[in-house]
Amino acid sequence: MIHKYIERILRAKVYDVAVETPLDFAEALSQKLENNIYLKREDLQPVFSFKLRGAYNKMSSLSEQQRSQGVIAASAGNHAQGVALSAKKLGIKALIVMPKTTPEIKVKGVKALGAKIVLFGDSYDDALAHAKEITQQKNMTFVHPYDDPEVIAGQGTIGMEILRQKTEHIDAIFVPVGGGGLIAGIAAYVKFVRPETKIIGVEPDDADCLNQALQAKRRVIIKQVGLFADGVAVKQVGCEPFKLAQQFVDEMITVSTDEICASIKDIFDNTRSVAEPAGALAVAGLKKYVEQCGIKGQTLVAIESGANINFDRLRYVAERTLVGEHKEILLAVTVPEVPGSFLKFCKALGRRNITEFNHRYFNHLVAQVFVGISCSGMQQDRDDLIAQLESQGFEVIDMTMNELAKDHIRYMVGGHAPQELGEIVYSIQFPERPGALLKFLASLGSRWNISMFHYRNHGAAFGKVLMGIQMPKSERKDFQQRLEQLHFEYKEETGNPAYKVFVGGVNKNFS
Repeated sequence: MIHKYIERILRAKVYDVAVETPLDFAEALSQKLENNIYLKREDLQPVFSFKLRGAYNKMSSLSEQQRSQGVIAASAGNHAQGVALSAKKLGIKALIVMPKTTPEIKVKGVKALGAKIVLFGDSYDDALAHAKEITQQKNMTFVHPYDDPEVIAGQGTIGMEILRQKTEHIDAIFVPVGGGGLIAGIAAYVKFVRPETKIIGVEPDDADCLNQALQAKRRVIIKQVGLFADGVAVKQVGCEPFKLAQQFVDEMITVSTDEICASIKDIFDNTRSVAEPAGALAVAGLKKYVEQCGIKGQTLVAIESGANINFDRLRYVAERTLVGEHKEILLAVTVPEVPGSFLKFCKALGRRNITEFNHRYFNHLVAQVFVGISCSGMQQDRDDLIAQLESQGFEVIDMTMNELAKDHIRYMVGGHAPQELGEIVYSIQFPERPGALLKFLASLGSRWNISMFHYRNHGAAFGKVLMGIQMPKSERKDFQQRLEQLHFEYKEETGNPAYKVFVGGVNKNFS
């Protein structure tokens, strides 16, 4: 099997439309991590993503009859643009099925390349199912984004370029993983030519379909995937990529949203380019690997796979970067509501920089403060800071890893309800398109009262809502069934300490 892939990669016709991207030495990142770090700049492709390689290699292999009948693809972004540009180059009709939640900038980008677009469903899976229906009806050729040998071979040319550009020893190559086509192609080529080089896959910790599959030794379907790194938000790794990954991938590593955001900043600092979340995934994994293994002086390569990011998302990225770099700790601190207490609190912090401070008077006994504080990034420093505050009599809860606190509560501080409301709290993901909120509220009818509602647009396909509903616990199942019928992802947050401390109804502790 490996020899067939090597032959396919060597014969790949990607350079009719793609370019050989540079392998740039990341000087600042190398100094910071005490290793020799190189970035493979796939963000510099004509469509700002590596996806062009696989799409064109597949489409250039089609027969004249297949070309005459046209191609179809399902995608929310990068693959769509790769197929559209390849179709334009080859003179083939292309139909792209995209979710209705796809940002307008990506829809316009695909249209500008001459492809016809059908908007269908709220997710990639909806678009994929519809695309396959059309494929059967119109007898068009379906161009899969990752589960196809020709697509995998096209992506494998990246591995070939890396070894040609860096002839000296490479200790490890870090590759972002969604459906697995990219890592399968790179791993097949690199392991054939330089088997001593490690291939390490990187996935978001809330969308790790290959990591889970390798552990289970079979392909698994993730019930719910995180959407921040939308370019790799895949529920199941491809069949063909999984076969190759089982043979040639050495290790998998998962990273958080905050770690991805920090890596977007690292890439910007080194290249002055802005990577999309999936594009920065490999750098995030590389950084975590270096930290966990304590390695120094090694030569490490990360694939910067794309730069198709909406400008609106940069605000969210910037907010999460400090936490992702482990340079900020977020705390909920109980402070006595007496003169001089805040001065005492600030003195307990010493010369540390306060990045955020939120408080509003609630009663005469205690104040609940949400505070962000700069720290060195070392766990011991964080532990020392909390111990220092507790020794001064302050009650402290670490909110640094609490997603509810970071997404909603920090913007709602001071919002305690005046009494116990008997509310049940949910965090919900809404599709970011007209009518979604109305559809949701209409489905609830007038059966339950909404006691709290906080919404934030993150510039992505989905917005996030924090909602309080007044209902008896016996009706919770009915409410959740409504959410499931609407296909909205949700999580109950009633017991989350961030909610209870800052916005829950008052109880005996606050009276």
